[in-house]
Amino acid sequence: MRSRPIAICISILAISFVPAPSVVAAASESPAFLFTTAKQYLPLAWIRGSERFSNDAAIFVQEASHTRPLVPTFAESADPSISFDGKNVLFAGKRKADDSWQVWEVPVSGVEPQRVTACEADCVRPLYLPDNHIVYAEKVGGRFVIEILDRQERKSVQLTWHPGNSLPTDVLHDGRILFESTYPLGTGKTPEIYTVYSDGSGMESYRCDHGRSRYEGKQAASGDIVFTSGAGLARFTSATAHQLPVPSPAGEYAGEIAESSHGDWLVPWRERNHPFELMWWKPGSREFRPAFAKPDVNVVEPALIAERHIPNRHPSGLHDWPNANLLCLNAYTSKYRFGSGSIHSVRFYTRDNDGRVKRLGTAQVERDGSFFVQVPTEQPLQAELLDGSGKTLKREAGWFWMRRGEQRVCVGCHAGPETAPENAVPMTLLNSTTPADMTGTIRSSAGEH
Repeated sequence: MRSRPIAICISILAISFVPAPSVVAAASESPAFLFTTAKQYLPLAWIRGSERFSNDAAIFVQEASHTRPLVPTFAESADPSISFDGKNVLFAGKRKADDSWQVWEVPVSGVEPQRVTACEADCVRPLYLPDNHIVYAEKVGGRFVIEILDRQERKSVQLTWHPGNSLPTDVLHDGRILFESTYPLGTGKTPEIYTVYSDGSGMESYRCDHGRSRYEGKQAASGDIVFTSGAGLARFTSATAHQLPVPSPAGEYAGEIAESSHGDWLVPWRERNHPFELMWWKPGSREFRPAFAKPDVNVVEPALIAERHIPNRHPSGLHDWPNANLLCLNAYTSKYRFGSGSIHSVRFYTRDNDGRVKRLGTAQVERDGSFFVQVPTEQPLQAELLDGSGKTLKREAGWFWMRRGEQRVCVGCHAGPETAPENAVPMTLLNSTTPADMTGTIRSSAGEH
C-alpha cells in the first residue's frame, strides 16, 4: 500500500444548480427503505460533539404504501444501516429517554432488538464491516472518536487519534472507512472528508482542494463519492484531483444519498426554511419523485432495504512494535513551493493529555527532500519544515496519527493523494536505514533549533 502526504492538505469550488425542481408522481414500484424523522435536525452538530437530532428521533420502515416504526418501544432511534444481506439493521438507539445512545441490531422484520455496544457515553453512526465487525463513533472525553468492534471477540479498537470529533459515513468498496471530521484536522470548524483503514492506519484526506464544507459522504455504484457541499451536492471521481459539482435541482441537501439498483438516488432535500423530505431523483434530471414527507418533521438518513456489495477485505500491515516509521520521499513535492535546497530539517510535535503541544524532536532532510523518522503512536502528530537557520517554512495546521507498528511512505508534504512517487531510492535510505528517533525520548542527530 502506498500512503500519501502526512499533511492534511484550500480552494473553494462553487456548486452548480439547475432550476427549481418539478415534482412528479411517486412510482408504485419504489424499493423499500428506512429513514429517520425528527422535528429538529442539525447535520453538523457533531463538530461540537452535540446532538444532531431532537429527542423525538425515530427510524421508520417504508414498504410499498405502508409505513411503520422500526423499534416502536424505543424512546429514540437514528442512524440506520442495512446489513450486506439486507436482512438486519444496525442503529443508534435509546430504549429510555435518559439512556445514552448505544448501538443495537434488529431484523428488518422488527423483532426484539439486541444491544451491541456497552459504551460509557454515546455510541452513534454504526456501519457494517466484513467478518462480523462494525464501526461506529463513541463519545470519549466529550468528543466523538471512531472505533471498530470485533463482535465475535468482543474487542474494540480506537481508529482516530486527533483532538477533534469524527463520524463514520460509509465503508468504501475497497474496505476503507470514509469519515467526516474538520479541516484542519482536529482544530478547524469546516467539515471535511477523510479515509482510514479498518486497523486505523493510512489516514488521509480524500482530496486536498478543501472546499468550504464537505460532509455526509457516500460511495455510489460508479465508485464516485457523493457528498453535501454548501447547500448542494458534489462528488469526487477518480479522474480528477478536486471535487466536481453535481448539477441538481435547487434547494438544500442533507447528503447521505441511497442509490437504487436502477441508478435512482433517494435524497433528503428541502426548500428554504422547510423541513427535509425524501425525494427520488435520477441524476441529470430536473424532476423529483416524492418518496416520503411529514408535515413539520425532517425526514433524513435514507437506507434501502436490499442486499449490498460486501467491501473488500485487506490484510493489516501493522507490527508488534511500540512506535511507527514514517518515510517521506520528497518534501519538495507539495502544493506549496519551496526553493531548491531550502528545506533543511523537519520537526515533530504531539499533544499531551491536557492538550498542550509538546515538541518531539528534529530530523535532517536530505538534499532530495527525503527523511526517515520513528514517531510515537496513537496520539496526535504534527510536522514542521525548517530552513537552515531554524525558521519555519511550513507547519501543519492540523494533526495526523500513526498506529502501533505502522510503516508509512509519503510521496511528499501536502502533495495530494493523486501524486505518484518518483522511481528512485531516497537519499535518506542510502545514508541509513535506521529512522531518526522522534518519539520524544532521544534527541535526533540534527539537533534542536
